Amino acid sequence: MERSRSLVGMEVPIPGSDSVKWIEVTVPSSTPATSSSPSSSSPPIAPLTEDTAACVIIGDPPTYLIWRIHKSQPCALDLVELCAFKEFPSTGIRILFPDALCPFAFICKDENICASGNLYLLYALTVSGVAYLFKLRNICTYESCSIFPSNDLIEFNLQTYPHYGEITAVAATSGSLVIGRNDGSVSLFRLGMFDQSAPDFVHELRDDTGIGRLWGFITRVKMVSPVQDLVISEVVGRKLVFVLHFDGMLQVWDLLSHSKVFSCTMTAAPLLGATFLRLWVGEAKYNTNIIPLVILCRQALEVNKEMISIYHLHFSVGDRIIFFFDSSMQNIPSEEGKFIDVKLTSDKIWMLKQNGLISHNLFHANTNLEEGHCYALQETFVADQLFQSSEHCLDDLLWISHSLFSSMKEQIVSFVSSIFLRRLLHPGVYHNSVLHATLQDFNKHWSNPEFQSLTVDGLKKEILSLIEHEGVPESPSTIFYCWKNFCARYFHYWCKNSAPCGLLMDSSTGAVGLIRKDSLSLFRCLEDIELLIYGSFDELGASMNSGFDLYADDLEREILFEVLRCISSISLQLGKTASALFYESLIRAQIISSEEIVPRLLKILENGCSSSVAAHPISDLGADGAWEKELGDHKTLRKFSVDMLLSLHALCNKAKSWSRVLNAIESYLKFLVPRKMTQGVHSEVLFNINTSILAQATSQVAKVMFESALDILLLLSYLVNISGQVLNGEIPLTFFYVKLLEGLSEIIRIYMLHDDISRIQLELIPMIQEIVTEWLIIHFFGTTPTESPALEDFSSQLSSLQIDSNNDRKSWNKRLGKCDFTLALMLLVNIQSPSGDLSQLSLRSLPSSHSFISSVQDFTSWIIWGSTGEESSAFFSHSTELASILLRHGQYDAVEYLLTIVDAHSSKEKLSGSIQSSDGGWCKLHHLLGCCLLAQAQGGLNGIHKENKICEAVRCFFSILASCGEGASQALQSLSSVAGLPHLGLNGHVSSAAWKLHYYQWAMQKFEQYNISEGACQFALAALEQVDEALDPQNDSCGEDTLNELATSFKGRLWANVFKFTLDLNHFYDAYCAIISNPDEESKTICLRRFIIVLYERGAIKILCDGQLPFIGLTDKVERELAWKAERSDIAAKPNPYKLLYAFEMHRHNWRKAASYMYLYSARLRTESVLRDHPHLSLALQERLNGLSAAINALYLVRPACAWINPILGGNPLHNEHYPSKKAKKMEEEQSSCNDAQLQKLQTYDVEKLENEFVLTTAEYLLSLANVKWTYTGMEILPSDLVDLLVETNLYDMAFTIVLKFWKGSGLKRELERIFIAMSMKCCPNRVGSSLTWTRGLLLTSSTDGTSIQSSIDPDPSTQQSKGVNRWEKLEIYLEKYKVFNARLPVIVAETLLRTDPQIELPLWLVHMFKANQKENYWGMTGQESNTATLFQLYVDHGRYTEATTLLLEYIESFASMRPADIIHRKKPSAVWFPYTTIERLWCQLEQMISLGNMVNQCEKLKKLLHEALLRHLNLLKVDSDDALSSSSVQ
Repeated sequence: MERSRSLVGMEVPIPGSDSVKWIEVTVPSSTPATSSSPSSSSPPIAPLTEDTAACVIIGDPPTYLIWRIHKSQPCALDLVELCAFKEFPSTGIRILFPDALCPFAFICKDENICASGNLYLLYALTVSGVAYLFKLRNICTYESCSIFPSNDLIEFNLQTYPHYGEITAVAATSGSLVIGRNDGSVSLFRLGMFDQSAPDFVHELRDDTGIGRLWGFITRVKMVSPVQDLVISEVVGRKLVFVLHFDGMLQVWDLLSHSKVFSCTMTAAPLLGATFLRLWVGEAKYNTNIIPLVILCRQALEVNKEMISIYHLHFSVGDRIIFFFDSSMQNIPSEEGKFIDVKLTSDKIWMLKQNGLISHNLFHANTNLEEGHCYALQETFVADQLFQSSEHCLDDLLWISHSLFSSMKEQIVSFVSSIFLRRLLHPGVYHNSVLHATLQDFNKHWSNPEFQSLTVDGLKKEILSLIEHEGVPESPSTIFYCWKNFCARYFHYWCKNSAPCGLLMDSSTGAVGLIRKDSLSLFRCLEDIELLIYGSFDELGASMNSGFDLYADDLEREILFEVLRCISSISLQLGKTASALFYESLIRAQIISSEEIVPRLLKILENGCSSSVAAHPISDLGADGAWEKELGDHKTLRKFSVDMLLSLHALCNKAKSWSRVLNAIESYLKFLVPRKMTQGVHSEVLFNINTSILAQATSQVAKVMFESALDILLLLSYLVNISGQVLNGEIPLTFFYVKLLEGLSEIIRIYMLHDDISRIQLELIPMIQEIVTEWLIIHFFGTTPTESPALEDFSSQLSSLQIDSNNDRKSWNKRLGKCDFTLALMLLVNIQSPSGDLSQLSLRSLPSSHSFISSVQDFTSWIIWGSTGEESSAFFSHSTELASILLRHGQYDAVEYLLTIVDAHSSKEKLSGSIQSSDGGWCKLHHLLGCCLLAQAQGGLNGIHKENKICEAVRCFFSILASCGEGASQALQSLSSVAGLPHLGLNGHVSSAAWKLHYYQWAMQKFEQYNISEGACQFALAALEQVDEALDPQNDSCGEDTLNELATSFKGRLWANVFKFTLDLNHFYDAYCAIISNPDEESKTICLRRFIIVLYERGAIKILCDGQLPFIGLTDKVERELAWKAERSDIAAKPNPYKLLYAFEMHRHNWRKAASYMYLYSARLRTESVLRDHPHLSLALQERLNGLSAAINALYLVRPACAWINPILGGNPLHNEHYPSKKAKKMEEEQSSCNDAQLQKLQTYDVEKLENEFVLTTAEYLLSLANVKWTYTGMEILPSDLVDLLVETNLYDMAFTIVLKFWKGSGLKRELERIFIAMSMKCCPNRVGSSLTWTRGLLLTSSTDGTSIQSSIDPDPSTQQSKGVNRWEKLEIYLEKYKVFNARLPVIVAETLLRTDPQIELPLWLVHMFKANQKENYWGMTGQESNTATLFQLYVDHGRYTEATTLLLEYIESFASMRPADIIHRKKPSAVWFPYTTIERLWCQLEQMISLGNMVNQCEKLKKLLHEALLRHLNLLKVDSDDALSSSSVQ
């Protein structure tokens, strides 16, 4: 800002202008690659690329076409088309050229609009000298990454025309392109008007004719200096080109006649040794025949020293235009920095610099007067917001924060981080590309679409996570300096990416705008009170609004200025941090209240920061640095205290009394109160650029007013504080400092009367607090982004936003949750504006800088006072209307904050009682607040936060009926329709009890709508308390509908609701109490059924079976409901309803019913597993076993005579016509056909039948573990293949169990023989597939508790190998075990082995089994069925002659070598027997083998051994026979 100029305005950014998405269109190059064409290595022949921008206004209503060329992207030209009556466009076109561009572009309307729809003409020039003419269509018709249509493009290479030097300047108008070169020549190209080959396409502007042209051509370089600038202007209907040369020569050419009409040389530059750089030409003023000219000069030695010179070019119109210069000239020095852009209006010159926008009068009488006004740029505001305005600003924030939070240092990090986040995302500070670039420095990388899709909440999370990652969360100082680093980088990128490029001027409305590199903004004038605050009142007092009568005389004026100086001293002492901390304390009152902040700030003003603070940042500053800072701060504090004491003392002396000072302050405060504007005829406000600018301007004004009110609050509090010390007899040390420094004879005292102190505390401070609160709310609306719509409630949010067919309002949805769409914008488009003020927002052009004042005042008036502007005793009576609008659009956080702060302020002023009893405003406030808290609790909160919201909502709704008067009903009825809330549905006058009953029901339904059962239950119980009184027949005031309700059914519905809510909360015992309390039997039955279903679904059904609930009179109903649930539930459901029925009946000692339900469970498992082809059949079979086992166990508890069940009579049938089924129809049909067949068989079942089924199911289960499919059909006849499958699967135990269970007598022997034949065949070594396959099965366990089934059958095949590790051992074990049932089993085994494998040797244990069967007292080969004779016969039958001979010899020798004691027994008759027939067969077989020549030697050897043995045996028999005969004859 220029120090010599007063501040009269500031920049207002247009929200959303930094988030334009570019449609990139590439320009095809048709320039041939010839020697005349510039190559990539050729030097440029035209001005190099610079950051430049301009705006062209076309049409009525005006369309603003803004083009930019960036030095960082030299080959791109950005173009945005916007209209003031529409929202800022989200897309623009970016034209990509094959070469870098000159800092020039010209856009105009296409006067020859063809059918193709071309709207505009665009001229551009590259540094290589190629000129382009584009015929532009509507921007939305172009596609990104496409090629610009060649039919709409004209390209011309200026180097093809003979040239005399580089191009130094360029200008254009419709159909013409004018260039100036460094040789001083000026050429006119009719680009777009004539064909390039036409003779009139090119004209060189020169004034020599004939032979002189040739001489002029030769000597031009010497005669004319280089062209510096070209400007085309229209004067008296003729297009003139103004040419400024390097030597100061100014020439004016007529483009139509190609003739020179004026030439003049500036004799002296305004700066010594300066050069002429730029030329600007203003509009011709026909009333005075003056054309203002502005020339920029720059001193050659000092680059930054520039000067603007204003000339007046007079003209007269006759046969030809005659120009002449006025001798007067006005110079405007730059003082600091360069001029970026200059614009001329009818009476002013606007000069853009890096540090501000300056305006001067073009036609000032005194040419030497340096008067002017300055408009602040956004850089100053951004620096203040990010604490970048001074080097120690952030350090001050650290020190003051530590002092304020000395007792709760754990809150410092979150509190200060909230300040930075709020300020970073502040409209006007937040910049899309700037934040993106800053985050990339911290390795946070997103694509542009991804980053632009982030909402405010998403940005906050990303920034916070970055700061926490960079710093140490437990250390406030490290977090502070992480923020310091982040903000410094952000501000650097902000200044870089948002550098000013040009001005926007709309002369028709007086609008002044600023075009930045990546955004757009307008300028507004300051309000009168802002001028006073910024110190511009002295210079502009005459231009103040007539209503701004602040003082009655000069003394009051001086008093007020002294007060403002004192306020400025306090503000400078605390810096920019005090207002930030105070504002945040108002926003986040849960951490620290604003009432605590002010006393702590006063303590800092008096004593400085706490001495303990130095310990925290000492590691960053160092011990010496910290000591120096502390010493410097102490000196600054002492100087401030002395200056303040002297200023206040002088102020009191000047005013003669503190009462007069307070009068001046009170007068000043009245102008800080938001003005109440007179409302007129209402019109609709649309969402457009003008509304966006107004919302931003309002936040700027609110910030200034808020900080000003805070400064006065601090001043008055400081004054009361130091006066109180004197009144209490305490004289601060500062007073003695003043005495010593000033050499006074006595101590200066600030003494105030008690009445003055009371006035400050009871009148002024409450008044200031109210002002602070009002501007706080306005600023909150203007800077707080809207909330994103909840994902789960997106449809309702969308429908609520599309409240009419207006497309402008429908566009809100995509902007919700973005930084550029604030609450103020949402409020603006929901108000009905007065035609004289806000109606200008509907104008079709951008507003002037002065029009902002009335618009802002009207908008703030509507926020605070409403559209009627009626007085109210309540603070902020318009808050409920604002809350209704915000609530309707889902802005719950904003509604909560607004209503909470209004409620707190109202309670502080003790106005609640009057509000409650007057118009129902207090009730409306709490009603809206309750609805808001409910929506917040539903919007994604969890844990303690959600519980707090629910509790607060319940409190709000209950407090309404506890405190509101008779007007509450009507007030809430009207509010529902306005806020878009559900209508209360109560008409007419009703009694208090009926009103409470109805409202409690409404609240109950509201909580139920948001699935908040806890709150809904409370209101349901509260409604029950009102039923009897509300339904009293003697109550004449009851509504007609209420009287028709029966108390029983009414209570039944309410108790049913209580039951539902408690059940939702898993309060099962409370839900049961609600059931038994329900007087309506039908409702009770329905609730009971629901109770069982929910208990089952939530796994809490055990409480029905553990006997804790006394089902007095409800036992049958509970059983019936459980059975109904079981039939209609999936059989695989968990917990299983049949098991629950089993437990239910077992607990009540109903053993047979328990067995019946478990058998039904097993039967359904068998049926449905077959129908569904169950993928986990083994699990289903295991469950069937569990069910059968449980049924058997239950029947064992019954007396044997009664140990039977009838599944149809004992439990509910599988089909029940009284209840609907939820199963699929197809499944039901399939199962019904199967069940009908099963029901014919399900008659009476005793334990034996159940055990038989258990055995068969066990077999099926074991087969399923071995992946063998066999299904038990429940038929009486046992399938013959089951035993074979079991044996084949090596399930021998199960096979033997089934055989012993289901076969008797010969059938049992036959089945055993079949089993051992199969087992024997598996033992043959040469049998293919005889290797042992180990199968690991699972224990038969319950699916619920994991306990194994109590059965003698072990389902694990591996455990069946416990007595052996191979098949031979298993065969031996089973043969020993089961030969008692069939004595021929060893014979069957031996015969099978010999038949299967001719080479096999019978195992010794099998041979011993034959030998062990010999009868006692018998010799030879006699015995039982499996004896040695049988084994001998098997050997002979199967050609095992060696084994047969050996066995025979063994027994013959054994017979011969008998003990002497046994010989007597041997000689008895029939005591010895040998199979002689078989022996004879063996002899014959050996002879046959010898005769055939097979194994002759071996057979002869066997025959010989056999012959010798038989010979001895027969001799021995003969002797025994003789002895027997002799013995008999003796007897």
